[in-house]
Amino acid sequence: VSMEPLPINTEGMLLISGPQVMMGYLNDPERTQKVIFEKNQQRFYITGDKAKLDQDGFLTIVDRYSRVAKIAGEMVSLSAVENFIQVLIQQFSSENIELVVSPVPDEKKGEQIILLLKQNKGLSPEELLIKMRSSQMPALWVPKEILSVLEIPKLGSGKTDYAAVKKLIG
Repeated sequence: VSMEPLPINTEGMLLISGPQVMMGYLNDPERTQKVIFEKNQQRFYITGDKAKLDQDGFLTIVDRYSRVAKIAGEMVSLSAVENFIQVLIQQFSSENIELVVSPVPDEKKGEQIILLLKQNKGLSPEELLIKMRSSQMPALWVPKEILSVLEIPKLGSGKTDYAAVKKLIG
């Protein structure tokens, strides 16, 4: 990561600077070092958000960099897995199917992925799993289990509630 400004409409790490940025975590210099970046006597907070700035100056947060699973020693982007599955589903169904993946502990691989799939008329979890295994999807990305749910948990803002997803998975 270069910590240099990116071109317009390019996704990258969101840094925030200004008088509102904290000095650091109280009595925790190690944690502070991970989230505070200084350049040219200006302090930046490293948010962990993936964002882009458009030509009109609007900032769009597109993801969190922290949404990863460590499977068999490999860091797997959960957003990349979700995007791959969405594209795969679109090849077989015209229905817009909501889904979310979440990591769960696994004794052998460190973590595994569980897929929550909103119940739909077009594609059963079993059919989707067969399609994933026969696609170009990396084997590490194939969910250990697919759970069919009535609704994907959401926050009041309409975004996925990842804490509720983890609780639902158990």
